[in-house]
Amino acid sequence: MDRRKSIKSIFLGTVASSFVITSCTSDGKVVEEIDIPKKADEFFGRTPKELEQIAKLDARQFFNGHEMETLAILCALIMPANETYKSATDVGVPEFIEFMSKDIPEMQTPLRGGLMWLDYKSNGDFGAEFMSITEEQQKQILDIIAYPDMEIPKNEHPLEIQFFTLIRNLTLTGYYTSKEGIKDLGYKGNAPNIWDGVPEDVLAQHNMSYDPEWIAKCVDQSKRVDIAEWDEEGNLLT
Repeated sequence: MDRRKSIKSIFLGTVASSFVITSCTSDGKVVEEIDIPKKADEFFGRTPKELEQIAKLDARQFFNGHEMETLAILCALIMPANETYKSATDVGVPEFIEFMSKDIPEMQTPLRGGLMWLDYKSNGDFGAEFMSITEEQQKQILDIIAYPDMEIPKNEHPLEIQFFTLIRNLTLTGYYTSKEGIKDLGYKGNAPNIWDGVPEDVLAQHNMSYDPEWIAKCVDQSKRVDIAEWDEEGNLLT
């Protein structure tokens, strides 16, 4: 089993130019104006307050350039590309981690400290920063911190191991909630079949049954496995 398949199985068990959202009273007077990032359409369903918070977080930068480059390498090592799907870095996971570090400030110290540890360990073992050594050397360092003793409580693990557990969890979360990651999972969402009534086993549990004559008239059993389709206005086609 390759790295991506292994991780997949484990997982299964910027402010740009902006526009304004305006709130009005019944007499048309403006009572609230909020600047929202141009990319707000990516956050469909958010309240104005949530969009404002997203805009504030996007306006700030936590990781510096060196840290972001290291994150990019790290995310791609945790979730590499294959012949079909892109790596975690290619789908924007480092930016996701940057955002989360601002949204949940408690993550900032362990994340920044862990990235510093990678450079410290890399300099000590190979005479160069983590981003400058070979991929094989990078994997050697990660192997030290990637396999914690599960018998030991998480908060008792060495800090570098706690860091890698956090960064791995963030990488998987970021990847598998991206469009690419959802496609990789094969998740299709709700796809209702033609409904043919309450399942037989459920009816039996309640000592109930359908009238065979009624079922014959109302349910076409030849279509029971067909996927329902609707037009753009929500009208059932099949």
